[in-house]
Amino acid sequence: MINTPQSKLIYVHDPMCSWCWGYAPTWQKLEAALVNKLPIEYRVGGLAVDTDLPMSQDMQLQLQAIWQKISSQLGTEFNFDFWRDCQPRRSTYPSCRAALIARSFNKEPQMIAAIQQSYYLQAQNPSDEAVLIKLSEIIGLDARLFAQLLHSNELKRRFDDELNYVRSLPIQGFPSLVLIHNNSAYPIAINYTDWRQTLSEIQSYL
Repeated sequence: MINTPQSKLIYVHDPMCSWCWGYAPTWQKLEAALVNKLPIEYRVGGLAVDTDLPMSQDMQLQLQAIWQKISSQLGTEFNFDFWRDCQPRRSTYPSCRAALIARSFNKEPQMIAAIQQSYYLQAQNPSDEAVLIKLSEIIGLDARLFAQLLHSNELKRRFDDELNYVRSLPIQGFPSLVLIHNNSAYPIAINYTDWRQTLSEIQSYL
């Protein structure tokens, strides 16, 4: 595989996107296959805006049905106690900001994994800042500094810039893969179970 300065793979995701959680095992294999061959950049897509309002019952039922679908199609594990034990909010922006903070300390993948595991396996709500602050400490960040950064103007600017950039890419939702090669952006089809097929498509462009 040719590795030129113009080439990189962008992984567009949201830490609280259930399909991203379903794709995680396959993505990790693809990512490992590309180590030292093609630079990879993570970009947060911002699935749901900030809100303090409880999630509607209809939305809760819709998301539970999506969890069931992913579980049946991919074998992904979900802890449905979340819907009983937490007060869901349709808000993923806080977890996206948490990923950006972690990126500054070279811990973005660790933060994403921590958010996904707390949400989908431990029935915790990453829409709540207290959960994110606790997770920051678990992955080795300074929890007090993390809490300060969550509300900083610099983080708000970075997040706005990232959302604008992601919206300029040829994506259809989350997760998405985009190959940047020779100053062009190519959408790469995601196969949720076969990382080799995705790798072959990437190689066909390079």
